[in-house]
Order: sequence, then C-alpha cells, then structure tokens
Amino acid sequence: MIRVMLVDDHQLVRMGLRVLIDREDDLQVVAEAEHGRQALAQLRAHRPDERPDVMLLDIRMPDMDGLELLRHLAVDPALRGVRVVVVTTFEIDHYVFEALQAGASGFVLKDSAPSELVHAIRVVAAGEALLSPSVTRLLVSTFAQRWAPPAPVEGLDSLTEREREIAAWVATGRSNDEIADALFLSPATVRTHVTRAMTKLNARSRAQLVVLAVRAGLTVTL
Repeated sequence: MIRVMLVDDHQLVRMGLRVLIDREDDLQVVAEAEHGRQALAQLRAHRPDERPDVMLLDIRMPDMDGLELLRHLAVDPALRGVRVVVVTTFEIDHYVFEALQAGASGFVLKDSAPSELVHAIRVVAAGEALLSPSVTRLLVSTFAQRWAPPAPVEGLDSLTEREREIAAWVATGRSNDEIADALFLSPATVRTHVTRAMTKLNARSRAQLVVLAVRAGLTVTL
C-alpha cells in the first residue's frame, strides 16, 4: 500500500484528491495538512514505518509555503525518504523550478486527468522521476539562461568524468536505457553512475539532478 499525504490550503482540493486516491486499491491517504508547518509537524509525529511515501504538495500556501517545506525535508535525514510531487496550475514557472531544485520528484497539473495523477503517485513511490523527456527539455530551455555563466554547485568537483558525462545526459531527459544505448554501456552501469552523482551532489531525486546539472553547465552535444 502506498501511503499518501495531501498538503494544500484549499479544503475542496484536498477532498477531491482524497476521493480520487482512496478509490485505488494500492493507494491510501493517511494525512492531510493545510500548510507546510502543519505538514512538517504531522510528519515528525508519525512513526517511521507509518510515514507517507508520497506527498502531493501545493506551493503557494500561508504560514509555510511548499518551497520552505521542501527545504526542511531536504535537511532532515528522517524525512528525506518522503517523495514529493508538486501539484500546480502552471506547467512551468519559477515556483515549479525552485521546487525541483529543492528536491521535488516532479510535478503534475491540477487539471490533469485522474489517471495521470494516480500514475504520478505510483511512479514517484517507485523511486522514479516524474519528468518526461519533453518536459525536461522545456525545463532546461526555459531556465538554463538563468545560469549563464554556470553557477557553482556543491560537490561538482567530486564527480568523476564519467559521472559528469552521465549527469549531463540525464539533463537531456533521457532514460537510463537511452543513455546506455548512446554511450555503449549497460543500463545497470548507467544507473550506478546516476546514483553516485546524486549522492555526491546531495540530490534527493533525479529531477533535482537535472536542475543541478543545468545549473553547473553540464551539457551534451547531440
């Protein structure tokens, strides 16, 4: 069973999401909060084996917004395992970008089809990034100019040449299998390099690795 937490300051939104999620056999809403501070308190009150697996998070909320909550999750070892999907009304804006940079695993639109939202929860719970190649390319093209020249990224110097190369390929939106085909490596080898790069850069998700690679100016000539 995938445990889900809803964090949104609109009660009607939370009610709609709960109805949608609870009708799935493998999903269950176990907590709700109307702002980040309340969500953080609830997460810390849960026993480790009862904490939500996935959080559906609104960004713009009173008291503590979604971005600040993400930053708290990133620095609390006990809460880093909670995977976050940003639920937004905008496809790409600076709030979404900042959320991905802070460690969100991806985003979905509030007017997405119910099947898309359910799929998003399952994908993120499995540890995958919820960013399609097309969305990743849009993200990169929209915000790469913010870091021209590249900005410092902590841990970048610790990456091997291969890890830097793999991180650059991840920023193109390619899957591990596609990167493996391009570099004549096995998918398992690519997965290992991705994991090591994420660890060294302290990236909570593949989506955050994309942001950090773009910020560092890691590029691939296609």
